[in-house]
Amino acid sequence: MILAGDIGGTNARLAYFEPQNGHFKLVSERVFPSREHSELGEIVCRFLDDSSSRPEAACFGIAGPVRNGRVETSNLPWVIEQSRLAKQIHLPSTLLINDLEASAWGIGALSKGDLVVLNPGSGTVVGNQAVIAPGTGLGEAGLFWDGSRHLVFACEGGHTDFAPQGDLQIELLRFLSLRFGHVSYERILSGPGLVSVYEFLRETEGGKESEPLALAMRGGDPAAAISQAALKQTDSLAEKALDLWIAVYGAEASNLALKVLSTGGIFLAGGISPKILPKLQAPAFMRAFLEKGRMQSLVESMPVHVVTNEKAGLLGAARCAAVRASRS
Repeated sequence: MILAGDIGGTNARLAYFEPQNGHFKLVSERVFPSREHSELGEIVCRFLDDSSSRPEAACFGIAGPVRNGRVETSNLPWVIEQSRLAKQIHLPSTLLINDLEASAWGIGALSKGDLVVLNPGSGTVVGNQAVIAPGTGLGEAGLFWDGSRHLVFACEGGHTDFAPQGDLQIELLRFLSLRFGHVSYERILSGPGLVSVYEFLRETEGGKESEPLALAMRGGDPAAAISQAALKQTDSLAEKALDLWIAVYGAEASNLALKVLSTGGIFLAGGISPKILPKLQAPAFMRAFLEKGRMQSLVESMPVHVVTNEKAGLLGAARCAAVRASRS
């Protein structure tokens, strides 16, 4: 039995998987609100105490840069150390990896039914791959093709400098610079980022905020309220905000595709992408993705998929644990 974790700024998902002939059967799963707990060990211990099984190996994908088995989480006040967690749960074969590294491991475990094609690509579709995932933050990762298999690597590309395209995005950069100082892509391409884009348009474009949307934003997840209003076409300001967000998303996905040279495809994962699938399937995303000047023909040849399986990160953590265990 393998214990897998997908630990984000909003939710911590834990699951047991049973390896079966190269596949992973989900045995049980629980979701814990991350901010209701003081540390990851507390959550894992509760999951294990409520279970009648003990895992043989564990792997946790964490939102943040993992260095030497230690991570200071990007969107939580946690410091997690692999050695300490292993002692807490009495399991020496415990791994910490970046959450997008886990998602990238999960790509190889997905079926065609877990993917929606935005661009089929052209020519010989083989080579490096990339994963980009907006959620509570913005995660990115790559998969290097060594000629026979993909080797996963983590990065912190979501924290690179936002490069605006056109006058409106330049004004957005100025607006966010006054608020945050440094403006990374994560400041836009995340749930909180969508709220910032909405607030920018509300304050600078003279857009009038509707009372129903204002109430929905105050009463729940404001990013979800904005995206739902935009998808339902019930609020013009929300629609403009999501359209601007989508344009930045397409450009940054293409930036990552070029940096990784992802001729084997780029995958749009995370909590937001499948929820706004109709918008991603509309022309605006791919139009922004393809606007790469002399490199347009190259990015046009790259497959683009939306990952609709919300357990991709968990699957990837399980797959990583199984592979590492087999090599030890």
